[in-house]
Amino acid sequence: LIAGPIVRYHQIADQLRDRRTRIDDVAEGVVRFAHGLVKKVLIADSVAVIADAAFGSNPSDLTTGAAWLGVAAYTVQIYFDFSGYSDMAIGLGRVLGFHFPENFNRPYSALSITDFWRRWHITLSSFFRDYLYVPLGGSRGSTAATYRNLVVVFLLTGLWHGANWTFVAWGAYHGALLIIERVTGQRPTEGASLPWLRRGFVLLLVMIGWVLFRAESLPAAVEYLRAMFTFTGGVGAAVGDVITVKATIALAIGAASVLLPGRFVAGVELQQRVGAVPAVARAALMGLALPYTLMVVASGSFSPFLYFQF
Repeated sequence: LIAGPIVRYHQIADQLRDRRTRIDDVAEGVVRFAHGLVKKVLIADSVAVIADAAFGSNPSDLTTGAAWLGVAAYTVQIYFDFSGYSDMAIGLGRVLGFHFPENFNRPYSALSITDFWRRWHITLSSFFRDYLYVPLGGSRGSTAATYRNLVVVFLLTGLWHGANWTFVAWGAYHGALLIIERVTGQRPTEGASLPWLRRGFVLLLVMIGWVLFRAESLPAAVEYLRAMFTFTGGVGAAVGDVITVKATIALAIGAASVLLPGRFVAGVELQQRVGAVPAVARAALMGLALPYTLMVVASGSFSPFLYFQF
């Protein structure tokens, strides 16, 4: 398990001592693995061409439309790439009789940045919380000490992804947002008013963070953000050339599945909802998607997982 879910010994100790593989585990594991593969190949890899074209454009040629389309594509790409990888890891573990922890829970529906980090890469967040934030004192000390601990944790979270100033800036950005939420008391829960407005605002903040995360350098990130908010027309030739029917459909499906009601790409809820679908219907859906996915993989156009580089 190179990237996640990050499994600790105590979580599988009992399973290592007394591991039993049942036919139900094998069946559920195969379905979970196949679902993750479909998410990676049909959605993440399909929208990657748009993100790559936008972030690879000359800053002077990057229009506002292209910049927003690029970061939207990357927002979908990184979620489906990484959650697909986690689904595949969890599925393989299930086939072997292991029950690994979930790693995602609809992160783009978060009502705050605090809520986002309870939903995104859950095992990494809990790892840093237990082995860094709590030993540093957590929130038990003074307010200043708590803020210091948050900054340290998120700077190291950024460095965990790579030795690049863009990752450090991304970690510092999220640390700063968490501090602002604590200062202002803006950490709403599911019962909060105007949930869709809150979710949209949090998603916007997350997308701005993804610019820092995806850009090759800090100057490139600054130029990209400038393009997003300078309001020039069109999408530009570089991005327009890669907007194929396949990429457009993948982007639409990816965006709709994480933003609209239904929640059919979430970890635990996925299993509950898919489990409620008749077996014949599930088999038919997988029978349509999986062969095409395997054809794409066999053709050599399957790209490495994003988190393998971290």
